[in-house]
Amino acid sequence: FLLVNKMAYGAEIPGTELHLPALREPSRGDVVVFEPPPSAQQPPKTNYVKRILGVPGDTLSMVNGRLIVNGIPLAEPYKNGVRGSSDVRSQQFEWQREFLLDPDPSYRPTRDSWGPLLVPLNRFFVMGDNRANSEDSRYWGWVPREAIRGKPLVIYFSYDRRMPAPFAWLTEIRWGRLGNTIH
Repeated sequence: FLLVNKMAYGAEIPGTELHLPALREPSRGDVVVFEPPPSAQQPPKTNYVKRILGVPGDTLSMVNGRLIVNGIPLAEPYKNGVRGSSDVRSQQFEWQREFLLDPDPSYRPTRDSWGPLLVPLNRFFVMGDNRANSEDSRYWGWVPREAIRGKPLVIYFSYDRRMPAPFAWLTEIRWGRLGNTIH
């Protein structure tokens, strides 16, 4: 459970479709809270938390799990949980064809090798820091600017949801995570 700064990117005025002015625009490296696109197949009112790695106008590709932004391999000290490279092809990656810089009928993207793609205007490419266990833009595409809700600041509560205990929210608290800042 996160405390989120909704003012950072322009909070919505409750009960309206109006937004307050943003304090700043989302940028590469920001961790953001957003509504996942419909293709992510999540229940309504589900929010995702991911890191922005591609902003409008960027050229992105991945080679053997290494992200390349505008021709330069990106240093990612926050990345964790990488369990080897995956060369498994999937229909989920087919959305990328429309955004390829060099259209190629033999293009066969995988989780860890794809692109180069051009990030369109008002869209962002996001990925989870735990790459081997993250459903993110590689699978369902861009996050529209209007879907970004805020910037998480701190973890105020955390428990292990996988535990079958009847009161896991009370007995399986992850004390070491409480109060951690998001960066």
